[in-house]
Amino acid sequence: MKITLVKKILADGSPCKKCGDVLGRLEDSGQMSRIDEVLVADERDPNSPGMLVAAKYSVDRAPFFLVEKEDGVVDIYTVYFKFVKDVLEQKTEEKDELKEILDQNPDLDFL
Repeated sequence: MKITLVKKILADGSPCKKCGDVLGRLEDSGQMSRIDEVLVADERDPNSPGMLVAAKYSVDRAPFFLVEKEDGVVDIYTVYFKFVKDVLEQKTEEKDELKEILDQNPDLDFL
């Protein structure tokens, strides 16, 4: 299995805040050692490696993870906590996963 993290640089050259948060979590937990490759999606350069991968897989948010399995199937994760639970097989809190989903989709709300 190969895990690729795609992080974003904004059009003004600043790093994506959410990407920084996720990188910090990965480093603090020791999970960064499980990431095989980090690509940068630079909004100022549509040909940057991360932008090309995002276009190829029709991903419109960052950060995201590509998980390439032995059989060549690629799974895409845009929710950090789901990635941690499903791929890294570590315990997460459901409330954290739901909060991240809501933060990424402001048009959603609890019923």
